[in-house]
Amino acid sequence: MISIIACAEKKKELPKKINTILKDSTKIKPDIKKAEKSWDSLHSNNVEAFFTEYEKTNKETKVMITTEYGKIKLRLYNDTPIHRANFIFLTKIKYFDTTVFYRVAKNFVIQGGNSDDEYTMKQRNKYGNYLIKPEFLAHRKHKYGALAAARHWENNPDKLSSPFEFYMVHSKNGAHHLNNQHTVFGEVISGFSTLDKIAEVEVGPDEWPIVDVKMKVEIIE
Repeated sequence: MISIIACAEKKKELPKKINTILKDSTKIKPDIKKAEKSWDSLHSNNVEAFFTEYEKTNKETKVMITTEYGKIKLRLYNDTPIHRANFIFLTKIKYFDTTVFYRVAKNFVIQGGNSDDEYTMKQRNKYGNYLIKPEFLAHRKHKYGALAAARHWENNPDKLSSPFEFYMVHSKNGAHHLNNQHTVFGEVISGFSTLDKIAEVEVGPDEWPIVDVKMKVEIIE
């Protein structure tokens, strides 16, 4: 199993799971401020409404992760619309560009989307460290190259996804014990050799690379 950590602090051991108004008024005054639409500003209480609206005008499904070890091309699934829209949103605001692959478990998963960078923490806090409801689908499994959302395992009975942290399955046999535990919302379509190179980096006892593996994520289609 895999887990995420709420704050990515280096050298702390990671568990083996994937861890991550209308005002009531009877009188209408000329200067009354109109209520914002429920999806206008992303926060922890309007996640589904925000991304349901966002995905209507942000249809991209392919992104490129660039690292010093090469590139990884991802295809995001349209049938997991909230997770897809969330990943596109974070890519467009360049959230991922200050994050790293903070867990490298060779022949299992390569996990990223967090860092100890101050900007990373500010971005997470800006949107209230929101969570996403799972989008489990029978045909979206943890095959080799699957892209999935990390999540906390403790105190998370609804299996809510971290919006910020993701992993790619590096095992050629897949990681099928994680099916219906984590939402699979995309897959690697090229760059498997890059995954292999990242998998070879030296890591500490917490599986965090000794030298940070930084990333840049861009929309390509």
